[in-house]
Amino acid sequence: MIMASCAIALATISCLIVAASAGSFYDETDITFGGERAKILNGGQDLSLSLDQYSGSGFQSKNEYLFGRFDMQLKLVPGNSAGTVTTFYLSSQGAGHDEIDFEFLGNSTGNPYTIHTNVFSQGKGDKEQQFHLWFDPTTSFHTYTILWNSQRIIFLIDNIPVRVFNNHEAAGIPFPKSQPMRVYASLWNADDWATQGGRVKTDWTHAPFTANYRKFNANADKVGPNSKSTTSVNDNQAWRTQEIDAAGRNRIRWVQNKHMIYNYCNDHARFSNGLPVECKRSRFL
Repeated sequence: MIMASCAIALATISCLIVAASAGSFYDETDITFGGERAKILNGGQDLSLSLDQYSGSGFQSKNEYLFGRFDMQLKLVPGNSAGTVTTFYLSSQGAGHDEIDFEFLGNSTGNPYTIHTNVFSQGKGDKEQQFHLWFDPTTSFHTYTILWNSQRIIFLIDNIPVRVFNNHEAAGIPFPKSQPMRVYASLWNADDWATQGGRVKTDWTHAPFTANYRKFNANADKVGPNSKSTTSVNDNQAWRTQEIDAAGRNRIRWVQNKHMIYNYCNDHARFSNGLPVECKRSRFL
């Protein structure tokens, strides 16, 4: 039944299916910090975030969601972006929060961005994978996708899967499935760790730094105390059971073999008492 996952996970909160259409940033988001450093442009179709030596900026979705497919097009900070972090992620609130992260770690001119991914469940993360991209993410827009259902989380870039985190609750591994999350995005300074382990600092002579967002899609279960349960036969609900097919497995192997630069499942020094349990259960984590 199409609403089963929503009903089971949120017995007291109703769900609303949200169609996959690019919404206006005016209608779909709230600016959370940075004041005028965050600008909604082009009649609500585009949004830019800026960072200077005084503050970064950010926004969040007006709605909370429990499972869905979330697409955002980004064009990252060009030139010398060392020390900056641009983000697109899902998160709940509180000490035992859930979170699914795309973070884009800037670098000095001519050196590649690092794409940092992580999954938190019940307040615990430590599941990082990092990649270098096969294109320049600063010259044009590219689509970054978080697909989250009750069986797995898939990270995609231009519809190419780069990472899968499967639900292994049967093995005692927490999986985010009961806490509604909002979509968040931000641009902020993290030069104590973001670029080459903090060795390269932000050069404020290049400020303000600007990242651009557009075409935010949330094909998802919206939750809230006043939402009425509805379905639409016209909505694309493939994300509810989506997995990686043979073509997807070939693509993810290519990404992980050619472009992955860090995988927590290979970090024996960090996990000296043994790798996390899920690292032994699935290649695509």
